Amino acid sequence: MPLYRIKRIIMLSIFVTLANGCSTGGPMSEDLGKRTIGTSIDDMMITSRAKSNIKSASEQLDKAHIDVTSFSGIVLLTGQVPSEEAKHEAEQAIEGLRHVRLIHNELEMAGPTSIPSRMNDSYLSTKVKTALIADSNTQGGRTKVVTENGVVYLMGLLTRDEAEAAVAKAREVFGVQKIVKVFEYIN
Repeated sequence: MPLYRIKRIIMLSIFVTLANGCSTGGPMSEDLGKRTIGTSIDDMMITSRAKSNIKSASEQLDKAHIDVTSFSGIVLLTGQVPSEEAKHEAEQAIEGLRHVRLIHNELEMAGPTSIPSRMNDSYLSTKVKTALIADSNTQGGRTKVVTENGVVYLMGLLTRDEAEAAVAKAREVFGVQKIVKVFEYIN
C-alpha cells in the first residue's frame, strides 16, 4: 500500500475518533450508535472500491454521475444514469464487495445534474447537518446527510425515536424537497 494512502487512513482514523467523541445523547444511545474506527475505515474502503468498480464496469457508467456513500456497510447509490440497465449494472458492480451488507440503489434515469445543482446539494447537506448538530434533540454526530438533486438522504445507526427527530428537524430546513430514510435502527 502506498505511503500516501497509509497517511490518509491514519489521518481519517484520528478525525473519526475525534468526531465520534463529539456526539451527543444519553449513554445508552451513544454506546449503541457509535461506529468503530475499523467500521469507518471499512466504509472508506467500500466507497473507494465501489467507485472504481462502477467506473470500470462499462463506458456508460464511467460517463454517468454516480455517488457512493457507505455507512456501517450499508451502501447508498445516488446520481443519474442513462438507463435502467445502467442502474442495475452499477449495483451489480458492487454486490460482491467485502463488508457490504445492503445496497440502496437510488440512481435516477436522467442526464447528469449541473455543477450549480451539485453545489446547491452540498450547501443543502451542510444546512441539514448543521441543524441536526445544533439541535439537542437529534443525533447529528451520528447521522450522515447526503443530498442529490434536492433529495436529502439520512443515514445512521439510531433508535426509531432518534431517527424521527432527525427527519423532523431536516424537514424544517428550507430547500429540502424530499427526505429518504436510510437508517439502521438499533432498537
